Order: sequence, then structure tokens, then C-alpha cells
Amino acid sequence: MILLTAVVAGLIAGFIRAKVNGRRLRSIVLRLEWLAFIAFLPHIIAFELPFTRSSIPDDWARLALITSQALLLVFALFNLNEAGLAVMALGLALNLFVILLNGGLMPISPEVLDRFFPGGAGQIWQIGERVLTSKDIVLTKDQTVLWLLSDRLTLPEWIPYHVAFSIGDIFIWIGAFFLLWSLGGKSRDIFQEIN
Repeated sequence: MILLTAVVAGLIAGFIRAKVNGRRLRSIVLRLEWLAFIAFLPHIIAFELPFTRSSIPDDWARLALITSQALLLVFALFNLNEAGLAVMALGLALNLFVILLNGGLMPISPEVLDRFFPGGAGQIWQIGERVLTSKDIVLTKDQTVLWLLSDRLTLPEWIPYHVAFSIGDIFIWIGAFFLLWSLGGKSRDIFQEIN
């Protein structure tokens, strides 16, 4: 959902930028664009589709998350010349790193879960257990390797949408936003697009 807000905000900003400067949105040529699509498939199957996510064992969910993050990172690395993709690659690398160091799922603390489930309902999960069918695993701050990079951030309480996110997610958001914002800029010549 956070990435979706970056896409919407980036497209709106790119469109406004193009209109203000009297231009059309430019097109970009991305290398291995098919890989980005393929990278989302394991994530969608393991965590998004209601009819598959509940039947995926935790080990397969771990593999799906690692595969998805690794393929997206490869895609971003092949496209570092495009606006925002270096920042996005940094975010993907940070997320993949903390996921790998914590057993293949993104760590989230009981304290963060308590923010979403007031009154102690967040305590129903056991430490070391996957949170329902999500990509998160419940670990205490002390048990989490590189806690600073875990899903420890939340939106302000006055925003009704409850989501935990990481520093890596912020970099991914910024990268996606700037990639789409750049579509409202000047077209680059063909030699710049090839390099």
C-alpha cells in the first residue's frame, strides 16, 4: 500500500510538472522491465491473494519474500541511470539485508503490534511467529538483528490506516516517487537513454 501511494503521488507530480512546463509525459526505457513484473509474483501469491496466502507454509513465504526482494533489487541495479532507482535500490538492499539476517521475514516488534491492537490484542502472537499471513515475524527489539532497519515505523495516529514500515521502505517510496516525477521532465536524447 505504501508503494501504491508513491506511484499515485509520483504520477500526479510528474503530470503536473509536465503541464506546468508545457510538455507531455516522457517515456523511459527500462532494462529488464519484465523482471520487475516477475519479482512481484511471489510476493502477490504469498502475501496478497486471499485464496493463496493462507495456504502458503511459512518456509515458502520466506522464500517468496527473499526471491521477490532479490529480483526487484537486480531490476533496480540494472536501471541505476534512471531517476530514483539508485535510491530505490538502496531501500531494497536494506530491506533484503534485514530480512535475510532475521530468518527470511521482516521483523516487527510486539510494541509496534500493540499500536495497531490497543488493549493487549497485539500480544496474541508468539515471539518468533509470523504475523497471520503477512511478511512480518514477531521479534523483540533485542532479538532483532539490525532493529533500526525493521518494520518499526508507523503513520501518525490521526491517519486511520495502520501500517508498519521500515527505513528501506522510505527509500523505496522516495525512489518510486522520483522515477515517476521525472516523467514530467525534459526528454533525454537517445544516447543518454542507452547509457
